Formats: sequence, C-alpha cells, structure tokens
Amino acid sequence: MRILSTYRLQMRGPASGEAFTFADAENLVDYLAELGVSHLYLSPILTAAEGSSHGYDVTDPTTVSAELGGAEGLQRLADAAHSRKIGLIVDIVPNHVGVDVPRQNRWWWDVLTYGRESAFSSYFDIDWTLDPDGRIVLPVLGSDDDVADLVVDGEVLRLGDLEYPIWPGTGEGTGAEVHDRQHYKLIGWRNGSCGYRRFFSITSLAGLRQEDRAVFDATHAEVRRWFAENLVDGIRIDHPDGLSDPAGYLTWLREVAGPQAWIVVEKILAVDEPLDPSLPVAGTTGYDALREAGGLFVDPSGAEALTALVDSAGGDHAAAAETARGLKVKAVTETLASELRRLRRAVVAATGRDHDLLPDAVAALLSNIGVYRSDYLTLTSVLPVAVAETASAQPELADPLALLMAATTRNPEVGVRLQQLCGAATAKAMEDCLFYRDARLVSLNEVGGEPEYFGVSAAEFHRRAADRAALWPHAMTTLTTHDTKRGEDVRARIGVLSQVPSLWSELIQGWERTTPSPDPLTGLFLWQNIYGVWPTDGTVSTELRQRLHGYAEKAIREAALHTTWNEPDVEFEAAVHDWLDAVLDGPVAAELTATLARLDEHARTDALGQKLVALTAPGIPDVYQGTELWEDSLVDPDNRRPVDYSLRRDEMAADSHPKMRVVRAALQLRQQRPDTFLSGGYRPVPADGEAAEHIVAFLRGEDVLVAVSRWTVRLADNGWGETTLALPDGHWNDLLSGSTHAGEIPAGELFGALPVALLVRADG
Repeated sequence: MRILSTYRLQMRGPASGEAFTFADAENLVDYLAELGVSHLYLSPILTAAEGSSHGYDVTDPTTVSAELGGAEGLQRLADAAHSRKIGLIVDIVPNHVGVDVPRQNRWWWDVLTYGRESAFSSYFDIDWTLDPDGRIVLPVLGSDDDVADLVVDGEVLRLGDLEYPIWPGTGEGTGAEVHDRQHYKLIGWRNGSCGYRRFFSITSLAGLRQEDRAVFDATHAEVRRWFAENLVDGIRIDHPDGLSDPAGYLTWLREVAGPQAWIVVEKILAVDEPLDPSLPVAGTTGYDALREAGGLFVDPSGAEALTALVDSAGGDHAAAAETARGLKVKAVTETLASELRRLRRAVVAATGRDHDLLPDAVAALLSNIGVYRSDYLTLTSVLPVAVAETASAQPELADPLALLMAATTRNPEVGVRLQQLCGAATAKAMEDCLFYRDARLVSLNEVGGEPEYFGVSAAEFHRRAADRAALWPHAMTTLTTHDTKRGEDVRARIGVLSQVPSLWSELIQGWERTTPSPDPLTGLFLWQNIYGVWPTDGTVSTELRQRLHGYAEKAIREAALHTTWNEPDVEFEAAVHDWLDAVLDGPVAAELTATLARLDEHARTDALGQKLVALTAPGIPDVYQGTELWEDSLVDPDNRRPVDYSLRRDEMAADSHPKMRVVRAALQLRQQRPDTFLSGGYRPVPADGEAAEHIVAFLRGEDVLVAVSRWTVRLADNGWGETTLALPDGHWNDLLSGSTHAGEIPAGELFGALPVALLVRADG
C-alpha cells in the first residue's frame, strides 16, 4: 500500500483519564478516508506504564497494550483501515523502557531480584562498576537516610509507594539489613548518580542494549509479527541517536521489516547537517521540514527591532551562541554528571590514565559540537574540528583531550558513551532550556529549529525542497507533533509579530507599565505565548486559564533562570501566576483582543500557507490529530488533549472551513496523482512585480502548481499592485476556489478567494 500521507493519532488507555483506544481509532476510519489520508500513524502501542498518557514508557515490548485493546483490537483496527484502503504506521521506542514502577516491567524486576544472574541482565545498559559491591544504583529516595525506613513485606521491600523485590533467601532482618543484601542499592536522587543509562536525565526510563542481537530480537518480536502478518506498512523510530549503534540497529530493523517497509527516524538535524544517505530509512520524521515550511513566513525585516526588544528587557541576543555553549557545559557537568563520571571511568579503563581536567575537556568539547551525535558517516570531520576548536580556545585542555581521543581508539565503548552524552546534553541544553529562554521570536524555538536563524528565505526553502525531492522523497514532513513546543497555528500567529515589530514593541512596553511581569525577559517570552493562544472573542475560559498556568510553570522551570524542577522558587512562581491572572483579568486583556482583531487575518493567512506547503512540498506529510482545523496547542501535555471529531465531521460536511478545505483538497490530490508527489520532482515558480517577495510558488511534476502568499501585513498599504505569477502553458484549475487560470495571472486575482492556491493542469 503506497504511503502518500499519514495522520497521527495519540493513543491512550482508560487509566490515563481520557481514553483513545483502537476502537476509537476504528470509529474514525471512514472520516479519515474521506479526508484523503492514506495511513493512520499510531503513537506507541506496546504495553506501557499503567495510566501512561503517551506510551513512550514501554514496560513490555513483547505485547500490544491491553489498555488500548490488545492484539485483537489492533487486528480489528487494521482490518477496518484496510477495508477503506488505509494502512497503518506505528511509532516504536527501541532506546528505553519504563522502570518507574519496577513490578510493571518483568525484565527489570527480574534483574533487580537476581542481579547479574538474571536472564535479562544483559538487556539493560547497567553500570555494574559504579557501586564497589557491584549493585545497581537506583536514585529513587528522597535522601540516603530513607533506607532506614524500608520495611519488609513478604517478598518485597517497601517505602511508601516504592516497592522492590527481595532476592530469595535474603529476607530476614530489618528493612535496612535486607536492603544491604540485595542486588540493587537505593540512594537519594540528589546524589546525582545513577547505575544505568537513562533517556536523557529521566531516571524512570532505562536504556536498552539494542547492540546485542539477543536483546534486539526479544524487543522486536512483536514488531516482526506486525510485518509478517501485514498489519502495518511502516514504523517511526523514536530517538535512535540514544542507541549505541544507530546505523547497525537500523540495518537489523530493515531485515525485520522487509525492503518495502517505510521506516522514518526521529533524527533532529542541525541546519547544516545532512542525513547519512547510507542509513536504510526513508528519511527523518520531519523536524527539518517543519523549520523550513514555517520559516518561510517569518519576515526577516523584523529581526533588528525584535532583537532590540530582547536587549531592552535585559537579554543579550548577541551572546546567544555563548549562552548555548554554557548551557551545554552545565548539562554535561551537572544534569548528566552521572553519565560524565561513567565516561571518565571508561577512559581510565581504556588507557590506564586519568586527568584532573578530563571532565572539563569533555564538557568543553561537546559544547563545540552542534549536532546530536557526530559518528555518522557524513559527519566524520565534526569531532576532530571540535577538538581543534576546543584546544585552541582552551590550551590547558589539550592533554585531557588527547587522552580522551586515545581512549576512543582503544575502546569503542568510550566513543559510544561520548556520543550518547553529546545527544543528551544537546537536548537538555537546547530544547529543554535555551528554547524556553530565547524571547526574540518564540515561534523559532522549535524542535529542529535554531533560533539564531531568523526564518527561512525563499532561496533556501527552494534549494532544500529540491534536494529532498532528489534525495529523500519519502521522508516524513510535518508541522505539529506530540513534541512540538507550540502547535502550527500558534507558531504562525506568533510569526506575524516579525511583520509588526514596532507595534509589538510598543504594546509590550505599555503592557509592562500596566501589568509588569515579575521579570521582563520572562515576561517577554510569556507575552508571545499568551498572544499565540488568545481567543479571538476575548473570552478566557476556565480551561484556557488552567492551560496557560500549566504552561507558564513548565516554561519558567525549564528556563531555569529563576526556578527549576528540582529547586522550585515558590515566591517567583507565585508571582508569575499572580501576574498571569492579572493579565487575564485586567485591562491588558482587552488590548490583546484588539491586537488580535488587527492581526488574526494575517496569522490565518500564514497558517494556511504553511499547511499547504507542508502537504504538497517533497516528502510524505503528516497531519497531527485535529490540525485539519485551527488549533491552539502549546507544549506537551497540552498538545495531547482529546480532539473533537464530531466538530470535524460537521466542518467536512459543510465544506466551508478554509483549513479543512486546504487539507482535504491536498490529501485527496495526493491520492489522485501519487506519481506527481512521490517522484515528480520540484521546481520553483518565480513571481514578478513589486510584491513578488510575498509569493512562494512551486511546481510538482508537470501538473500541480502550489502558490501561497506571505507577509501580508506589509501588503495592507499598497496591495499586490502589478504583481503576477506566470503559469506554465495550459489551463489550470484551482481546487480551492474553483477558478480556472492561464498565462500570466495577477496576484490579486490568484488570491482573490483564499490566500493560497492549489492548481492542477486541466488539459493534459
């Protein structure tokens, strides 16, 4: 079954509080078929922690989640989808499993019970040398002293809600005495030590050793069944960069899935980073395409004024690169200190030598690497260049850097752990910190984005689209995911501020006088997000108020400037919550509504434009659940809220909602003309006239032409004027407006009904 588009569904069991099961998905098949979707794209469906709202904390990779409907429910969904010529794509999680409640993970429970004698001890990336007695160090206690409060309860040790197994024959005595005989050692989480590789710094997610073929086979037996029984057509791979050997893993996976399976990887590429063409995959999951499609609508003329606004609020945008490097050093030496110490021990074991400055050298080196990991074939120069830059800037680190590089040549484990540490540090420093600090234009602060690049020029977009058509025509493209910091329409609305920087600066200055934020830079960040989700009628519901409070708390803790997750500043957080209520209930609310009345039309123009681009540019587009209509989601868990599909069915029937029309027309056209989109190539179509920069247009194959308008605030005074778009020979039908065009068409006519056009050759 040819993959032409996907529609992402967030699966949730009843215990999560808001279920969306296989049966619920089955009930949507007719709607999605009419929408034009070729494949349902399911979030992880293997058995996860009880009550999981996302499924990435898999506790049993050998079974389909009973909460979602089990293997039988999956079969029924596949049958229903196949009956409407829709296939299935499934998200899988090879890097880690959930161990928050050990009893729920039978492999982990067995390892905790029997230690190295467990049949599953090799499944996990455990640091058996961290504890002198060879016990698995588990940082799960409030403090080390809590060990004294452990109690023996039959075959388990308990402390409140915590429950751990007792090795048979060792259960006599006090809880503390029994604890000392176990294969694990419970310690306080503030120690900063962990006895196993984690997913980033999340202790509840333990890393798997997929480099061991036995582990791979055990964890992919169910996946193998899906392909053997033709249940699925493809899989999305979560965070392959965390694995020991991503390329080797993907080679094995291709053997399991077969040569025709669609495999895409959640690979976050730097702006100047190519995807390794030797990988046996169709491409990435589309964060790179997201940056490109959205960046088209950011007006570069707003950069100077918005940068000045940041600086006036106490920021220093010129120092952003230095700040990023500093955050990466901090992530390595503090947040990931346990992983750093393990790497150091590996260096010592490989070389028989140590150096006092080795930790500083590792941190400084990784701060000079701008990719998640640099051991792909296309990135072989990244590490030596970073070594050169680090040694040049800090000559005192030359010796420990030499020691580190020597260790990587003597023991592959050192190189692997260095790469895994690099990816984790990049995520913690950039996505989980800097992107919550940079307040210049927060729509740029997206997974896969680099905020120092203020948007994407048409020249860059066209070049990258042409390259994707040639090299990765089946890569996933997207605008919204379960991991995006803001939904696509929120980003589009915030992006409009790049067109009105003076107005925005004036508004912020006035609002800060009327309702001053606890910290101007924090305020500048939050003002944009408030504006991004502000209701057009100005009515702030209780739900929206709660969502904004939840978002603000997460944002200021992730930013880690005034408060953190581990050390919350109660006074600062209370001040932010009080300020937010003052904004929602005070005089600024009316001004926000008035501002939106002026700008919302332009925001929707850009939202439609980026949506049509994402659906028709090279790649396989994913529509995240619910985004066929306007959506106002923020970061998770906000972007995983239930979707009102009755409303979407009604809008489809009415055929009047502009975004639904764009999505439906584009997806159905992909069904009708698959070769055009899968192998038809890509060519830019330039516009002419004084407002030509406000049009982005391109040709797919010889029979589909896409045109979108942008930066329309700046068109308000003079309009399109004599701007035209020269169509290729023949007559062209606009599937969105119903109009037919030929020759050189005035922009005002082309965009008379909608700010976007989807043209199909009408005569051959």
